[in-house]
Amino acid sequence: MDAEVLRLPAPAKLNLMLRIVGRRDDGYHLLQTVFQFIDRCDWITLRRRSDGRIRLLSPLPGVPEEQDLTVRAAQLLRRVTDVEYGVEIEIEKNLPMGGGLGGGSSDAATALLGLNALWRTGLSLQDLMVLGLQLGADVPVFVNGCSTWAEGVGEVLTPLELPEPWYVVVVPSCHVATAQIFSAPGLTRNNKPIKIADFLAGQQENHCLPVVSELYPEVGVALSSLGRFAPARLTGTGACVFAAFSDEADARAAAMTLESEWSVFVARGRNRSALHQALKLV
Repeated sequence: MDAEVLRLPAPAKLNLMLRIVGRRDDGYHLLQTVFQFIDRCDWITLRRRSDGRIRLLSPLPGVPEEQDLTVRAAQLLRRVTDVEYGVEIEIEKNLPMGGGLGGGSSDAATALLGLNALWRTGLSLQDLMVLGLQLGADVPVFVNGCSTWAEGVGEVLTPLELPEPWYVVVVPSCHVATAQIFSAPGLTRNNKPIKIADFLAGQQENHCLPVVSELYPEVGVALSSLGRFAPARLTGTGACVFAAFSDEADARAAAMTLESEWSVFVARGRNRSALHQALKLV
């Protein structure tokens, strides 16, 4: 791909399950989780510069430019490849921060894959996944671009083919701090590992839910509200909760009822990332 400007999607994910099965000596938690993409996205515009400068045109409130994951991704890729190009980055932010939808990680993955094309650096997906892990545990999943069973700290990935239902996603107004949840004394860290077959048979707990509901009561209320229509679950460490519907009309009817109380949207589950489709990687 030879272009000077790319506008690319950074799709959201849902954690269809999240188990905490241990903790390493360095403090990182050992997880089992299942990621599926949905067709709700941030949008990232990348404009190639010839002067080597990396500029963020749309900084997020409260996030210094040098800490933004898209800027860090650009700096990392340039450092590894010695490319002389720079980039202007513009983010159209549609995914809530602290919502458990993976917005920051997805933005970073879109920057990595987009700049790999824009700068013609020629790195493989595996190379980019290794780089992505330096930016965050979820970034390799977004780089890899398919529904995934993930283990370890999130870096051991097994692709999955899953149903692609319609999801109703409720967005509470609170922003959940992931670090706060994983450091909470009440978090159970020694749950029994399961196998993929167990997940497919219905073992789809989120072990963060009790702590999140205690610290952020609004999440528990959102679960109860959505649970009137279908079994509701927490994605990641929250705050968003979701429920699956086989029929689009049923999903939209539930969302319409909930709109009077909550920020809510309907999205389709996707086993392939919209980013991979945009870059013709599938």
